[in-house]
Amino acid sequence: MSEIPAPEVAVDIDPAAKEQAFAHDVERNLICRQARYPDIATQHDWFMALAYTVRDRMLANWAGSMQTYSARDIKVACYLSAEFLIGPQLGNSLLNLGLESEAREAMRSLGQNLDELLAVEEEPGLGNGGLGRLAACYLDSLATLQIPAIGYGIRYEFGIFDQALRDGWQVEVTDKWLQKGNPWEIVRPDVSYYVSFGGHTQCTTDEAGRLRVQWHHTGQVKGVACDMPMQGYRVNTCNVLRLWKSEAVESFDFQDFNAGKYYEAVEMKVVSETLSKVLYPNDEPDAGKRLRLAQQYFFVSCSLQDMLRLSDAKGLPVERFADLFAAQLNDTHPSIAVAELMRLLLDERGLSWDVAWNITQRALAYTNHTLLPEALETWGLPLFQSLLPRPLEIIYEINRRFLDDVRRIYPGDDARVMRMSFIDEAGDRKVRMAHLATVGSHAVNGVAALHSDLLRQTVLRDFAEMFPERFLNVTNGVTPRRFLMLSNPALARLLDDTLGTDWRHDLARLDALAAHADSPALHDAWRKVRHDNKAALAVRIHATTGIEVNPGALFDIQVKRIHEYKRQHLNALYIISLWRRLSRNPDLDLPSRCFIFGGKAAPGYAMAKLIIRLITGIAETVNDDPAIGGRIKVVFYPDFNVKNGHAIYPAADLSEQISTAGKEASGTGNMKFMINGALTIGTLDGANVEIREEAGAENFFLFGLTAAQVDELKRSDYRPADYVRNDDTLRDALDQIAEGRFSRGDRDMFRPLLDNLMQSDPFLVLADFADYVRCQERVNEAWRDKEQWTRMSIMNTARSGKFSSDRAIAEYAERIWATRPVRIDHARS
Repeated sequence: MSEIPAPEVAVDIDPAAKEQAFAHDVERNLICRQARYPDIATQHDWFMALAYTVRDRMLANWAGSMQTYSARDIKVACYLSAEFLIGPQLGNSLLNLGLESEAREAMRSLGQNLDELLAVEEEPGLGNGGLGRLAACYLDSLATLQIPAIGYGIRYEFGIFDQALRDGWQVEVTDKWLQKGNPWEIVRPDVSYYVSFGGHTQCTTDEAGRLRVQWHHTGQVKGVACDMPMQGYRVNTCNVLRLWKSEAVESFDFQDFNAGKYYEAVEMKVVSETLSKVLYPNDEPDAGKRLRLAQQYFFVSCSLQDMLRLSDAKGLPVERFADLFAAQLNDTHPSIAVAELMRLLLDERGLSWDVAWNITQRALAYTNHTLLPEALETWGLPLFQSLLPRPLEIIYEINRRFLDDVRRIYPGDDARVMRMSFIDEAGDRKVRMAHLATVGSHAVNGVAALHSDLLRQTVLRDFAEMFPERFLNVTNGVTPRRFLMLSNPALARLLDDTLGTDWRHDLARLDALAAHADSPALHDAWRKVRHDNKAALAVRIHATTGIEVNPGALFDIQVKRIHEYKRQHLNALYIISLWRRLSRNPDLDLPSRCFIFGGKAAPGYAMAKLIIRLITGIAETVNDDPAIGGRIKVVFYPDFNVKNGHAIYPAADLSEQISTAGKEASGTGNMKFMINGALTIGTLDGANVEIREEAGAENFFLFGLTAAQVDELKRSDYRPADYVRNDDTLRDALDQIAEGRFSRGDRDMFRPLLDNLMQSDPFLVLADFADYVRCQERVNEAWRDKEQWTRMSIMNTARSGKFSSDRAIAEYAERIWATRPVRIDHARS
C-alpha cells in the first residue's frame, strides 16, 4: 500500500479555500483510514474521518510542542490519576483549534451535518465522577496555559458502566466505548515497561559492598503507552494524556500450544490484560481488592519508569529528576508512587537512601479529595505482602524512619505514634495510603478552603501539626471551554456581545458582567437563552424517558454521583412534601417545578440504588397525578455523563448542592451550574462556601447545619426520631414511603432506607429537613419575581471567574510545581 498523503495545510488563504482543503482531508481520511468511499460511508465512518482530520492538525501542534520541550531545560507537570473523565473530544478539539465554522462548512459541502456527527462520538468511560472530570479539566488548562504536562493513567478497555433503568432500578450495562475504535489514540508499542508482582526479596551486596535488594517476582506485566493529544485553547501547545494498556510479557507460549495445551498457551495473555480491562472492579471480594491494588501499582510504576526514561533522554543525571518533573498524586490511588519511586531509585539506579528520599519528596505532591474515613484508602497487609513484597519493605523502612522523627519531636506520645504510623494496628492490620502520600510529598493540598481547613483539623491533623508548611489549599476549578463555550454556545455569544471576547482567555473578566446586571435588554436576551436551553433539554428528556416537561417551569436539578452524603433523599423528601401540599390544596399559589436527577450508584452500594428507586417511584406516582395538574414533574435522567451534562448544566435554574456540611471536599458540578447562570441552594459545604462568597449571600439560597454544628450534633446524643416526632410535614413524607405509595404497595421495599434514617441518620437528613423546606419557600418567592431572578442568575455567571480550572492550575504551577509556561511559536507541518 502506498504511503498516505500528508494533509493539506492551509496558511494565509481565504476561508473558502480553507474549507475546501479541510473537506479534501476528510475525504482522504475516509478513503485511506476508513477504507470507505462517500457513496457507502456510514455516519460513523464520516465521524472517524472528521476526527482523524482534526487529530492531524493537533498532532502538528504536538510535534512542535514536543520538539520545543526536548530542546529546552524545562520542568514538566505530570498528573497521575486513576481517572480521566475527558468526555467526547471532537467538539472540544474543534473549539480549541478554532476550526468549528470551517469544519461545519466543509462537512456541509460533503453532505454531512456537523451536529449529527458530534452526537456519534462515544463517551470515553475513563472515570467515575468529579475526580476524573477534574483531572480532565486540568489537562485542558495545562495546555491552554502553555505549561508542559503529561497526564498519566490507565487505558480501561471497559470504562464506568452505562446506566439503564429497569422497573425503576439501576441496571449496569457494559461500557464498550472502544468497540468501534478510538480515533484520538496513538498506540506506542515501543514505549513499554515491565511491572513485577508477587514473589520474594533477597538482600545482596554490590561491587562497592553496599547493601542491595533483589525482587524475585512470580509474575510480570508489560504496560504499553496509548497517547491522546490534549490541545490548548487557541495556542500551539498540545500536551499528551498517556494511558497504560496491560499486555503479557509473552502473549503466546508456542511450546504449550504444540503440546496441545491450548488454553495454557494464551493464559498469561488473558491474565495480564485483565489489569486494564475495567475501571474500578468491585472491590468487595478479595479478588476485586487484589485487582484494584494491582491496577494502581501498574499505572504508577509505568508512569515513573517513563518519567525516568524521559529524564535520561535529556542526558542529565538522575539526581536532577525533581528539577525536570513535578508529579501530582490525584488522591490516594497513585500514592504507591512514594514507595515505587524509592524502589526505582534505590534498586534500579543504585542511589543511597537519603539521596533517593530527597528526590522523591521534592518530586511528589499529594492532593486529598475526601474527609470520609472510608474513602481514605487502606490495604490489608497480607494482600500487600503477597502482591508487592518489595514496595512493602520500602514502606516499612520509610515508616520506621518517620516514626523515629515523631518520637524525637513528641517524646512519650505513644498515642500520636500509633495514629501517625503507616500501619493501622487496630483489627486487621492495614497500610494507610494517605499517610504514605503525606509523608512522601513536599506539598499536601485540599480542594476547597473549608475542606483544607478540616483536613488540617481532622483526618491529617497530626501531620499538619508536624509539617504546617506542607499544607495548603487549591480550590478546584472547571474548564470554561467545555462547560460554557462548548455546551452553552448561545450564552457564550451573548457574553461576547456584552463584554467582548477577552473573557474567553481570562474568565475573571466575567466580573464586568455585573455592571450590566440591571440592563433590560440583557435580561430579555438572557431569559431567551435560558428558555431555549430548557426547551432543548425538555426534548431530550421526552426522547429519553417519555416524560413531558414544561420549559417554563423552574428546572430544579441535582446531578452527581448517588451517595448518602450527597443527600438525594433529602431532595426526594421535599418533593413528597410539596406533592402532598398540592394534593390537599390544588389552588395553592406555588410555581411549577421540574425536578431532574441524574447520577450513578456504585454497583455494590445497595442504599444508593435504593435512593434511585425511590426517586423513580416518586416520578411514577407524582407525574401522572391529575390532582396537581402537572405542576410537579420528576425526572431521573439515565446514564449521566459528560456528554449528557452538556445539555443539563445550561438548562438549570436551581442547582442542588445539599450535601451534609463537612462531607464534600469541593464539588465541581456546583461550579458548572454557576458558570451557566444557575442559582445554588446549598449548605456551607465544600466549594459552596466560596461560591456564596463570590456570588454574594443575596444570590445564594443557604440552609442547614454548619460543619461545626454537624460535628457537635454527632458528638451529642442525636436522636433522629425526635425530628420526626416534632415535624408533621416530615412525618407525613416518611409515612407515604412506609405505606408503599412509591413502591406499588410494597411496604418492605424502602424499609432499609427508612430504618437507616430513623435509627442513625448518619448524614443528618432529618436534622436539616425543616430548614431545607423553609429555604425552598425562599426559592419560590424569588422565582415569582422574574426580573430579580434574572439579575441573580446574571450575577452568578459574573462572579464565577474564580472557579476556572485555569486559575487552579496557575496556583499549582506557582505554589507547588514551580513550572512555567513555554510558548510554542509554531506547529510542525
